[in-house]
Amino acid sequence: MSILGVYCYWMDNLAPELRDFILFCAQRRGAEWPGIYDEMTRVAGQRLFRGMSYRELKQLGLSFSLSGIDRTIQLVRKVTSQN
Repeated sequence: MSILGVYCYWMDNLAPELRDFILFCAQRRGAEWPGIYDEMTRVAGQRLFRGMSYRELKQLGLSFSLSGIDRTIQLVRKVTSQN
């Protein structure tokens, strides 16, 4: 499978909890970058969404690291554009 194929598979098989987390943050702060990133880190740091922290979100596929930021931006855009 190509890199594009892996990416499409990952986006199509997004964990519902992760989608809901992104939408929760977008409702609180808006979907514009970088404001939503600030809100996502705040929510994760304070466990405001279903008690989930950075660790649980990372296990679901969300990266807050600089090396994963492009993928995170694309993920946020996809989720927020569908709603």
